[in-house]
Amino acid sequence: MTVFNEKKQDERLKELRLREEEQLAEMLSKKYGIEYVDLTSKAIDTDALRLIAEPEAKQTEVAPFHKINKQLWVAMRAPERPDALKVIENLERLGYQVRRFIVSQASLEHAWDRYHDISYATETEAGILTLSNETISEMMQKLKKLADVSAEIQSHAGSKDTHRISRVLEIIMAGALSLGASDVHLEPQETEVRMRYRLDGVLVEATTFDVPTYTLISSRLKLLAGLKLNVKNAAQDGRFSIVVGGKEIEIRTSVLPGNYAETIVMRVLDPTTIALPMEALGFDKYLMEIFNREIAKPNGMILNTGPTGSGKTTTLYAFLNKVASSEIKIITIEDPVEYHLKGIVQTQVSKDYSFAEGLRSTLRQDPDVIMVGEIRDPEVASTAIQASLTGHLVFTTLHTNDAAGTFPRLIDMGVNADILGAAVTTAMAQRLVRRLCPYCRQEVPIEGKDRETMDRLLKNIPHGDELPENHDKMWVPKGCDKCGGMGYKGRIAVVEVILMDSQIEDCVRHSSSERDIWAAAKHQQIRRMAQDGAVKILQGVTALEELARVVDLEDQVMLETIA
Repeated sequence: MTVFNEKKQDERLKELRLREEEQLAEMLSKKYGIEYVDLTSKAIDTDALRLIAEPEAKQTEVAPFHKINKQLWVAMRAPERPDALKVIENLERLGYQVRRFIVSQASLEHAWDRYHDISYATETEAGILTLSNETISEMMQKLKKLADVSAEIQSHAGSKDTHRISRVLEIIMAGALSLGASDVHLEPQETEVRMRYRLDGVLVEATTFDVPTYTLISSRLKLLAGLKLNVKNAAQDGRFSIVVGGKEIEIRTSVLPGNYAETIVMRVLDPTTIALPMEALGFDKYLMEIFNREIAKPNGMILNTGPTGSGKTTTLYAFLNKVASSEIKIITIEDPVEYHLKGIVQTQVSKDYSFAEGLRSTLRQDPDVIMVGEIRDPEVASTAIQASLTGHLVFTTLHTNDAAGTFPRLIDMGVNADILGAAVTTAMAQRLVRRLCPYCRQEVPIEGKDRETMDRLLKNIPHGDELPENHDKMWVPKGCDKCGGMGYKGRIAVVEVILMDSQIEDCVRHSSSERDIWAAAKHQQIRRMAQDGAVKILQGVTALEELARVVDLEDQVMLETIA
């Protein structure tokens, strides 16, 4: 006797319907020329799924399901739906390379189920804190001064709202963007936690937190940056991003164990502050002529030196933008990729992909121009030197105090002094000085010790005929609403350059003394950093006290060089 099992029959019918739906999706994929995938048995990447809010994903019938760096796989029910295509456009505007797939309704629902695993807040990527355009615009209108940031943070930190930590973080980051901060420092003290912004290279206290609030902020930041919550006695590095006004701003996060709690520093990498043309960097006319000539060469190495935060990468990006064209291939190796340059291949180092390995691999890609983010060790130095000797133009950075220190530093890394002359074409050094606010700067006469200092800097200065007519007055900061009471707004580079020629090549072969190298470079008639700064003081661009903050004006090598 046959027994009819209704439950099994229903399961069988359901299975057939699902199979038919998958077959239909596969047929549509061939019709539209778009790949098909069955997601019902696949793991969904929540880092990808977070890039689109759940209501929007369900309304447009899309679901991001896999992500590797900037490559994003997106499932779609109907590939020609205008609202779905608008979602894809928005993702591409944020820099993602979208790969589309046609899927069944069952696949979409399987992906959407993972939204339950995503916690609240406007965090959307292990690493993406998304502020809506309306929210960030509203905050940036409010947060014009440090006092505004402090007041806004304190009002939310003391509330009982369950989402107050997310709101405090949004205020911190919105304040950083509004004020133009390059870094945010969270520093635990014995009884409180201090927050400081680095504005135009100088740390300024913004507010303080109570310890319980900071504990929650620290945990939230670790989650955003993809760091381990249970690790508190070791340094950790991570990243997250803020999407504002259609552009993605990366935040590099560093956590360091401290006496009282972990110290957190967030570096704000805003592409609009990095992508500057050469003309906006403050180079004098003769420096522009030098750089335009040197970067036009088909091979050689251009080294930019200076401490962290001195604008080296911004300058190299400006050089790359200047030489970029459809006729040459440019590859960069960076840590991290700070700004995405159109038409340029950019790679990022990682634990398994070092500068040395990246540079070796890059040379197999037949590049014309290579940018190496930093020469950190002898292997990278040797490979970069070889690249410049074999027909490549190499841009890179090095940590030294001045331009002359480039050559002994490379020799110390094991580079043969005999080949430096053929490999290196330009060694430069730079620092960033704050620009005086043009609205409130005050004019004062140059007197006393300031007059002595300026006279030494201007004595026998190269290209003296190009100096401003003014030699008797300078300007000092005051502070106004336009500059947030700081007296300064923005920064500009002070630069020095040594060009490789027969005298420098001979000097480097026989001496590693920076004093000897500067003496050999004297005939090149290029100003030192302090002299470049002195000209900007006469022009009213910066102040003498600001130049003294970043450049040693009593450097004996400099004084003997210009004597």
